[in-house]
Amino acid sequence: MNSTTLPPLGFQRVKVVALAVNDFARASRFYSETLGLPPAYEGDEQVGYLLGRTIFMLKSPWYAPPTQQPNPRITIAVEDARKTQRALEARGVGVADAVALFDGFYVGSFLDSEGNKLWFCSPA
Repeated sequence: MNSTTLPPLGFQRVKVVALAVNDFARASRFYSETLGLPPAYEGDEQVGYLLGRTIFMLKSPWYAPPTQQPNPRITIAVEDARKTQRALEARGVGVADAVALFDGFYVGSFLDSEGNKLWFCSPA
């Protein structure tokens, strides 16, 4: 069966990105207060924080330990990566990789409160 005869999988978008956290309360403050993301709900239960239509779901360390390794690598689209870096720094967020030009995109990264590395990028 070649790719033209395979049935569509129905992929639409990333819905949930599960992030390992050591301290749930600290991570919740980081995503809600420091980054200013609104809560995400499934029914009446808060399940994480919204970034557009994607949910950042915080998971305890038994799920997987926090890591700076890019597996999976999460990249957030932003309007202007250089402005985002300045805004992160103004909020006291440590920038792990300063914004640099890479293949026509400005790309940088930061660490969340648990040490997970998150990338962000914008067109150059």
